[in-house]
Amino acid sequence: MRILIDSKGKKYPVTDEDLHTNWGYIKKEDIALSSDGDVLETHMGHKFTVIRANLNDYIDLMERKCSIILPKDVGIINAYTGLGYGQKVVEAGTGSGATALYFANIVGPDGEVFTYEVREDFAQIAGKNIHEFGQENVTVKNQDIKEGIDESSVDLVFLDLPQPWDVVEHAVNSLKVGGYLAAYDPYIEQVITLNKVLKKYGFSELKTLECILREMEIKTKGTRPKTRMTGHTGYLTFARLL
Repeated sequence: MRILIDSKGKKYPVTDEDLHTNWGYIKKEDIALSSDGDVLETHMGHKFTVIRANLNDYIDLMERKCSIILPKDVGIINAYTGLGYGQKVVEAGTGSGATALYFANIVGPDGEVFTYEVREDFAQIAGKNIHEFGQENVTVKNQDIKEGIDESSVDLVFLDLPQPWDVVEHAVNSLKVGGYLAAYDPYIEQVITLNKVLKKYGFSELKTLECILREMEIKTKGTRPKTRMTGHTGYLTFARLL
């Protein structure tokens, strides 16, 4: 997938039509003849750079009907679980497929991601998004994970569900020894219940954290934190099966 980026960083997908923006238009013929790295100008003289979309670019532009887990939280999940190449992941709460794509990118072609989504419309959108990005190591399952996990010897079970504790027993049967369960919860009451159930099933290394991200604003007159920041999104709970 190729995209065009303007001087302010706004991204536009390349289609088989003319690109129309507030800064003018670019003919589809000019876009089709361009190569990655080329700079195209609209009829009003505004410049757009042609690049090959990476995963973050694609997720920014893909179809979605729900919110997604932000990169700041996905990065913490990957780091705290040691997720790596060739591993197997089970996810529940597919949504638009963003987190499944992140996981699939990490585990690579020798790894596998199985993502469960109870809503058929979400599962269809996620399947479309994953297919269009060209990720072939993801299986979207329109199933309720609370009824069971089909996969075994799993390295990570990730739950983005209102009641993740309902899946803990299935995770125990699915995870390999040393594997991780991770859950994303907006409310601390969910975290409290989940921790009680995890302890009941003998999980080790329990920890819950949140990631608060604050970007810096760098100007000629001085540098300071931006007045707006990405604050609380959700609590991340981790537990290891030993």
